[in-house]
Amino acid sequence: MKVLLTGATGYIGAATLRALLAESHDVVAAVRSDEAAAKVEEAGATAALGDLMDRGWLASRLREADAAIHLAADDSGAELDGAVVDAVVDAFGGTGKRYVHTGGVWVWGSGDDLREESPVDPPKLTAWRVGVAERLFASDVDASLVAPGIVYGYGAGLPTMLAGGPVDENTGALTLVGPGDQHWTTVHVDDLADLYLLALARGGRGQSYLGASGDNPTVRELAQAFVGESGAVAPETPDAARERLGADFADALLLDQSTRAEKARALGWTPHRATLVEELGRGYTS
Repeated sequence: MKVLLTGATGYIGAATLRALLAESHDVVAAVRSDEAAAKVEEAGATAALGDLMDRGWLASRLREADAAIHLAADDSGAELDGAVVDAVVDAFGGTGKRYVHTGGVWVWGSGDDLREESPVDPPKLTAWRVGVAERLFASDVDASLVAPGIVYGYGAGLPTMLAGGPVDENTGALTLVGPGDQHWTTVHVDDLADLYLLALARGGRGQSYLGASGDNPTVRELAQAFVGESGAVAPETPDAARERLGADFADALLLDQSTRAEKARALGWTPHRATLVEELGRGYTS
């Protein structure tokens, strides 16, 4: 199958590109620079150099593909995703071609058993995602959405921020993000890539899938794994976290979330890589 992939040089995108190529798909990577084009071509994809904000250009590339996965991201947030969805609706609407969009687990807010049907309660940082998904699902595109949790693996992703947090110069304690009793939904980047392929092949139209392994450690458990049994960790107040990280980002990281991701598993997804606690316990290096 000829699959158009955005974000192929990013953290999740590169893993998804590897997974697509491993299953012998013909991948066209929509990229925005010569450097990115060289990277994806070296990996085995065909580069399509252009601007994702150019709806006409992207729609033309999409019409040449059998399916698409959107993983590109930048600071524009809703502007980029809105442009991509517009192009997808233009090119794929009414065709039956499959499209997988990327969301995020944070839009569901705090909850100890989050499900795709749970009411959304997004923090300010990701509130824009709700409207984009609603517009996509209201269209006549055969679309699914994958909502990743905290992605880790190869010493990269958000866990580097936790592991590289400030250390108290007097006690040597690693500062937690907030009080540390909040749970994070977690997923290895390679397991997540597997889910994107399953969503592309088997996902239901208008269906969202929580991309989280079902392992939901607390921030304290994660930090303690990194510093070891003899190491020390220290909580901070939510306000201190907001001051250190910025209010919007901190409020997202302070969410207390857990999920079993049963709908994703019903597709046949079996996440099996090492947990984040295990990886942090080994020092979390690439």
